[in-house]
Amino acid sequence: MGNQVTTRWVYSFGDGKAEGRAEMKNLLGGKGANLAEMSNLGLPVPPGFTITTELCTYYYKNDKTYPSDLKAQVAEALATVERSIGAGFGDPENPLLVSVRSGARASMPGMMDTVLNLGLTDVTVLGLVKRSGDARFAYDSYRRFIQMYGNVVLGVEHHHFEDILENVKRDRNITLDTELVATDWQAVIEGYKKVVEHELGRPFPQDVHEQLWGAIGAVFGSWMNQRAITYRRLHEIPAEWGTAVNVQAMVFGNMGNDCATGVAFTRNPSTGENAFYGEYLVNAQGEDVVAGIRTPQHLTIAGKEANKSDLPSMEEVMPEVFHQLDAVRLKLEGHYRDMQDIEFTVQQNKLYMLQTRTGKRTAAAALKISVDLANEGVIDRAEAIKRIDPASLDQLLHPTLDPKADRTVISRGLPASPGAASGKLVFSADEAETQAQLGESVILCRIETSPEDIHGMHAARGILTTRGGMTSHAAVVARGMGRACVAGAGDLRVDYKAQTVTVRGVTIKAGDTVTIDGSTGEVMLGAVPTIQPELSGDFATLMGWADEIRRMKVRTNAETPLDARTARKFGAEGIGLSRTEHMFFDADRIVAVREMILAETEHGRRAALAKIAPMQRQDFVELFTIMKGLPVTIRLLDPPLHEFLPNSDEEMEEVAKGAGTDILKVRHRASQLHESNPMLGHRGCRLGISYPEIYEMQARSIFEAAAQVFKDSGETVIPEIMIPLISTKKEFDILKAVIDKVAAEVISSSGRKIEYLVGTMIELPRAALRAGDIAETAEFFSFGTNDLTQTTFGISRDDAGSFLPDYQRSGILEHDPFVTIDVEGVGELVKIAAERGRATRPDIKLGICGEHGGDPASVHFCETIGLDYVSCSPYRVPIARLAAAQAALSTERANRD
Repeated sequence: MGNQVTTRWVYSFGDGKAEGRAEMKNLLGGKGANLAEMSNLGLPVPPGFTITTELCTYYYKNDKTYPSDLKAQVAEALATVERSIGAGFGDPENPLLVSVRSGARASMPGMMDTVLNLGLTDVTVLGLVKRSGDARFAYDSYRRFIQMYGNVVLGVEHHHFEDILENVKRDRNITLDTELVATDWQAVIEGYKKVVEHELGRPFPQDVHEQLWGAIGAVFGSWMNQRAITYRRLHEIPAEWGTAVNVQAMVFGNMGNDCATGVAFTRNPSTGENAFYGEYLVNAQGEDVVAGIRTPQHLTIAGKEANKSDLPSMEEVMPEVFHQLDAVRLKLEGHYRDMQDIEFTVQQNKLYMLQTRTGKRTAAAALKISVDLANEGVIDRAEAIKRIDPASLDQLLHPTLDPKADRTVISRGLPASPGAASGKLVFSADEAETQAQLGESVILCRIETSPEDIHGMHAARGILTTRGGMTSHAAVVARGMGRACVAGAGDLRVDYKAQTVTVRGVTIKAGDTVTIDGSTGEVMLGAVPTIQPELSGDFATLMGWADEIRRMKVRTNAETPLDARTARKFGAEGIGLSRTEHMFFDADRIVAVREMILAETEHGRRAALAKIAPMQRQDFVELFTIMKGLPVTIRLLDPPLHEFLPNSDEEMEEVAKGAGTDILKVRHRASQLHESNPMLGHRGCRLGISYPEIYEMQARSIFEAAAQVFKDSGETVIPEIMIPLISTKKEFDILKAVIDKVAAEVISSSGRKIEYLVGTMIELPRAALRAGDIAETAEFFSFGTNDLTQTTFGISRDDAGSFLPDYQRSGILEHDPFVTIDVEGVGELVKIAAERGRATRPDIKLGICGEHGGDPASVHFCETIGLDYVSCSPYRVPIARLAAAQAALSTERANRD
């Protein structure tokens, strides 16, 4: 225990000086560090002290007790505040009142309630009446204190206090709190004290020191309440960080009409415009502004006019104080070099600053503020790039709901793919496609989606499922296509037969209009107007800066012309994954694909493939034309064949007719092909080994398309042909020979030399480990990290949603490995394969094309191991571009250090 004497638990601030500084945020918490910094800047901060986050850690390690030297340090700091204010804590004639607030090092809004006016008792309230000359103010402050302390510290439910206040107002025939006079508040106080005694079996504490220690204990206790634990888990804040406690002399915004309280931003947090933005209330305390009990007024005349408010602005009501506040805003923003969120109180025309912190803002505002600050010379371009959260760009790339529009929310699911969409409800992929072809906007609603729904998902504006998580088929495909998706809306009941969906007594029929918001997970009745994204201006500027800094290229996963064009618009530098099977699902070719699968001889298969070939060739012509000479990586057929076969009798009938066979044969073939674990079954290169004619047809289509594009436009295309699911060099070599043979035939018949690369997708652990051998003949590797994660962990992405949350809660896995790459396992395999591949072939091209290609943390990992590019879905291209620039900056810094 000897070292306790030297431990400093308490730091004072106020009167233009402080014992702490901004950079002591880990020790003093965000609020404490900023109060210290504002004091050091000479701003008018009411004096107080901060009890450190280290004490929170001590408190939990030592069975919720305090070290022996804490009381003396708090008493000393309190005495300093008393001297500064010229009032005594608990003094009946001239009482010092304090506020007690939490302050973790990461902002955790709403985690812990504040306690104001602490130090009021039946005796000290009389001193406050005398000192302020305003009995109404004094008793209003006392009732607020009992209500806050009663709830936050003593655990008495809010409604008990609300009921008493309502009864007094009803007895007096009054509707507004502000109409109550001093004697009314005294009656409320008596009611409040009775409630506390009744609920707790002991009276409300009248000892001010008992009050203070009760509030300090409540702040530390709140660190482990359920709300805070959940918030920390969602925002990845470690529990061992702890919270600080800030005790500060009270200043009063509710002493009369020369008093006010407010919250302001140094720039507009919605748009980023460089204009003072905020709200205030005359004769009020801080929580009144936030709680919305009264309508706040605008700080500036411009703000008042923009919002068509009749209430006077602070600029008009308190011009002198407003100009002081405006000067403080400029000083704080200049000092912190970022937009600040500030809280202030005016007591009898004197301004006091209670808080400053980096302000939360929309993605659009974050871009504008960063670009403006860089252009103003406040920060450099690298800093501007580092300040934008790449994931937040999702908000900007998709249509969003008009914030002014009315909405009727009927259900909530998971925000699986961002963007908002309205349309007619349909329950099948075929219906979605039919309606879309008639020019209708549709929302496809399924219990869960499967690969057979691809065409309908593509045709729909949005996708709604009642089952599945953030990495379900619906979520992954929707994100890839840039479609809005709400997944796992479990309270919806879908009836395919009746073509209805019901929720809480409301029945929605096929054809009714609904709106989904894939950014919030909300499902709404009717059409809600949307706003289209704007990708010029600040967005384009920042992206240009990011492109100058990043090393890695960014490609896209695309197989349709629409996806390819979208990705080019977002700045993709080629296609890193074109999944040819998605082309097979098109309505006009699925029948031929099914004929090919049903054929029992090679001759029969080739006849069916001949029908598909011209369509495949045209697909590649379109992609090559859009990509204008940029690299295009084409993955040959990958999924198991049963995914293409029909399930319903009428579809089977259609296939039987098309193939000139009977329905029994179709059924038999479907059951023959159905695999118990298709993830690990007859798919990828294994299909090519069994049926080389499939890969032959695809290779021919690719080379003929390359020759045709050159003939039509003079554009040289260098296709990169990718063989999926390799586990041995032998598989690769056999299939590369098939591709090379076809290439030679096309070159000979077209008279045009075609350059091309043949590489493989590394998605099996064995392939990663044998990468050195495989690189002897493979010219590039693309890491299929979705499958590599499945095969490394032995879990299926489609089913893992049911138990992965338990693993995260238990701390077994920090992240969902399908969202962020598992660096220690899957990442280690990627690293080994990259090193071994390069050792054999130093110029081997290395990229990644799983969902991870658009995840900022995974992009960062790819930069550290030196991959050449990442490939992601079109709508994540800007996210990957920004993440790659940030990764380059942090890797460069790490190398310097």
